[in-house]
Amino acid sequence: MTGLAPDTVLLGPVSLDRYVQQQTVLPGGGALNIAFHWAERALPFHLLTRVGDDHPEVFVDFLLRHRIEHSAGSIIGRGESASIDIVMGDDRQPWMDNFSEGVWTDFRLTTDEEAVLATARRLHVVLVDPAVREVQRLGLAGGLDRLAVSGDFLSFRHYTVERFAETMTHLDLGFVGWPGDRADPTVAAIGEVAFDLRRLVVVTMGSRGVLVFDGRNEQVERFVPVDALPVAGTTVGCGDAFIAAFLATWWTAADRDGNLDRALDLGKRAGALATTWIRPLPDTAYVGGAVGASGETGRGNGQG
Repeated sequence: MTGLAPDTVLLGPVSLDRYVQQQTVLPGGGALNIAFHWAERALPFHLLTRVGDDHPEVFVDFLLRHRIEHSAGSIIGRGESASIDIVMGDDRQPWMDNFSEGVWTDFRLTTDEEAVLATARRLHVVLVDPAVREVQRLGLAGGLDRLAVSGDFLSFRHYTVERFAETMTHLDLGFVGWPGDRADPTVAAIGEVAFDLRRLVVVTMGSRGVLVFDGRNEQVERFVPVDALPVAGTTVGCGDAFIAAFLATWWTAADRDGNLDRALDLGKRAGALATTWIRPLPDTAYVGGAVGASGETGRGNGQG
């Protein structure tokens, strides 16, 4: 920790990523992936998360190694860390399932963590259910009024349009990683929410492109094509890489309206680069160990 009040706060779960075929468990989760990318860009920020006391060293070692500022006094909670199963298909597309909230089940910011948030100007949230509840609690209490707030709705699998709208009332910018067809009526409904609330919503569709609903000033719908590339690694983590690059560009711009194209472009480049890795992050990110199938922590290079 630097001891300086951060302008940017990242809130969300980190998880034990269980690669089923390889019987390997690595530190992961959207918040951890974004934290890594921001640390690589030397973007000052503070990570608010919670890990269990089952294998806290897997996460803490990662954060220390990459100099990621976090609340050391509250990061470890009693219980198991959040976890998720990852199965890789023959087409290198990941299927993520069986997410266990672990210590995130009853997650709530501590007084000290709320104090960190009170000094910030920007907040990005990875919107799993417990994080959504905190956003709503803080938003209704006025705790987000001074902040520019963005959120990642992940694949929208656990969302309805109504719930999306309720959460977006507390956000300025939303990201949706849409796995289905662009013509799905839900996509149009997402756009209607963005326009009704005068928000910016970015819907990423992998190699199919990016759909932007910009309701901030006028109701503008834009489709941004993506150059489809052969996937040398996997698509796991592409969305996190996109969001990290987009926000790092968007937040540091003097003219955000004129910077949307640049943020989208750098986001696309970062997402494309992530397809060259066999994990959500490059192998060098994981040097320091993994948890094996036995649950023991050992040294490894992240290869499984």
